Amino acid sequence: MITLVKNYHEADGITHRGTLHADEVFATAFLDLYIENFKVIRVNEVNNDISPKTIVYDIGRGKFDHHQANAKIRENGIKYSSFGLLFEEYGIKYLKKLKLKNTKAIYNYFVKDFIEAIDAIDNGIFPEIKANYKIKTISDIIKLFNPTYLSNDDEDEQFVKAVHLAEVIFTQELKSVICKVEANKKVKKILNKTKGSILILDEYLPYEETVLSSLSGKNIKLVVYPSNRGGYAIKTVPISLIDKNSRVYFPKSWQGLTDIALEEVTGIKGSLFCHVNRFLATATSKESALKLAELTIEKNEKN
Repeated sequence: MITLVKNYHEADGITHRGTLHADEVFATAFLDLYIENFKVIRVNEVNNDISPKTIVYDIGRGKFDHHQANAKIRENGIKYSSFGLLFEEYGIKYLKKLKLKNTKAIYNYFVKDFIEAIDAIDNGIFPEIKANYKIKTISDIIKLFNPTYLSNDDEDEQFVKAVHLAEVIFTQELKSVICKVEANKKVKKILNKTKGSILILDEYLPYEETVLSSLSGKNIKLVVYPSNRGGYAIKTVPISLIDKNSRVYFPKSWQGLTDIALEEVTGIKGSLFCHVNRFLATATSKESALKLAELTIEKNEKN
């Protein structure tokens, strides 16, 4: 549990006061998970009289700051923030502390899937979003904890709240990444044995990124897997990681139909549901799901 202190000599970590940003909040959350009984002080500037063991981040122009002219930049052009710098230093050690297997793969996936976006946004590189509604990033969510001009919220108390939320998000993201790294190996094995354009999974596995990034997945158009609601689901596969349009759609004549109405149109007993946007269908059994998938491939509707 994070503790805010007022004395430099009590602190394990030092970061800046003022406006909360995702980088120092997630950096603090990570350090609190990594270091038992982590104590942090928030300051306007760093004193010279501090222990060399104290971790100074997002302030002070040192190893874990990124505001100086010679701040570290990744090969892909994304500049580090304090979060990325600290995870690069201590991330593998933290994962080993959790006694995880495949620590390097988990580390790399976690950086790509989560940390780089926070680093980029904190350094002023914002995602291009083409939508007629507002998108809030994790960085936007953390900013919500800053006291508003209408509130009497205490800045330090808000910081602690933000760190607690960041720890929950960090932990859940890591669980997801661990699962995806493990699933990736299984999905690749199944893909390498798959002939045709239908991928069949006997258990639900996070499959999409593996399919879309693997040469063996380039021809996969539909995935059949057990549904957590019972029966089987059939899901369309996007064109790419960027283009979320489907490689094939369920027939327009199935759009929004359920149960008997869908059975009558498909001619397949056990048809349960087809999403109105034609990217998901369900059936009572694996056999029925495969028949729906095969019929969809045969009709080959692209929009």
